[in-house]
Amino acid sequence: MRSDKGTWKISMAKDDRNEAHEETREERFKRIAERRTIDIIRRIRLLGNCSNRSSYDYTDQQVSKIFAAIDKEVKEARARFTYTRRKEFRL
Repeated sequence: MRSDKGTWKISMAKDDRNEAHEETREERFKRIAERRTIDIIRRIRLLGNCSNRSSYDYTDQQVSKIFAAIDKEVKEARARFTYTRRKEFRL
């Protein structure tokens, strides 16, 4: 639940279940981004398992297509972290 100060109230499963922690936006970002990054790294490592030639047949073109798609998504995600002010329309 979000409060007016840009913090999030998180119920913590500690000794007192009614105790709430005010999570800042930075804390929330760190918590969520860390978990998602760990998940992505794990998935990339799983993809690497597909390189086993004794289990899979694939072409260099297929591998290039896979990594081009991944590179494109990484580039787009990184760009979203860069604030660029949109220029206003003028005649």
